[in-house]
Amino acid sequence: MADITQLEAFVTQVRRDIVRQVHKVNSGHPGGSLGCAEFLVALYQQVLQRKEGFNMDGNQEDIFFLSNGHISPVFYSVLARSGYFPVEELNTFRLLNSRLQGHPTTHEGLPGIRIASGSLGQGISVAIGAAAAKKLNNDNHIVYALCGDGELQEGQNWEAIMYASGNKVDNLIVTVDLNGQQIDGSTDTVLPLGNVKGKFEAFGWEVITIEQGNDIQAILEGMERAKAKTGQGKPVCVLLQTVMGNGVDFMMHTHAWHGKAPNDEQLASALAQNSETLGDY
Repeated sequence: MADITQLEAFVTQVRRDIVRQVHKVNSGHPGGSLGCAEFLVALYQQVLQRKEGFNMDGNQEDIFFLSNGHISPVFYSVLARSGYFPVEELNTFRLLNSRLQGHPTTHEGLPGIRIASGSLGQGISVAIGAAAAKKLNNDNHIVYALCGDGELQEGQNWEAIMYASGNKVDNLIVTVDLNGQQIDGSTDTVLPLGNVKGKFEAFGWEVITIEQGNDIQAILEGMERAKAKTGQGKPVCVLLQTVMGNGVDFMMHTHAWHGKAPNDEQLASALAQNSETLGDY
């Protein structure tokens, strides 16, 4: 089990991977990826009870679904550095015929990828189905999912959220990345989400808030609280308050880097702010 210092070093390397992947092909989504680096590192290095290797059925282990698939750079980095596929394969991000497309896909059999995602609003529904299947199979493990806050503007989410509570899908933890930003501006400008906590509670969910969503210790403690709420008749929502672009000063607190690649000078600055820890690919 890694300590906090080791996990923070892991996060630093993941940040390097993110900006290098996106820079190389001048395409991708660094902002949300950077904002979720701490969460996904904590999830895969500490929170998930996962088996060695990978199979699609996910029996007798915790499983995770990424709904906001555009943050694939962080997902690929964490998967590779968690042993799912060679780190060197990050060099192929968004290249023709690569297994590492801009939005995760399943047809090439990339280990760690359970659904094609990035068509927003679908991940919670899939996670509910997987959680229901675990109950049918007498599998007591947990299904985790991550979605973006702007993604909650999609109506399908609320049908799924209503279904999960109505059917007592209590082996499910959905984390919402609350960074307040989306492709065209702040969520308050594009379509205000209102009281997200109150909405989930009104739909019959347990809600945990992690106010320091870019702090490893806070994430670990919050996810433990969330896990303790499972198995009690209600699905669980974690509201993760993050900073878009976290760890790269010129990308932080703005939607401008939602889907924009850094140039050579900007890449050098981003890397200088995140010294190499585990070894670049």
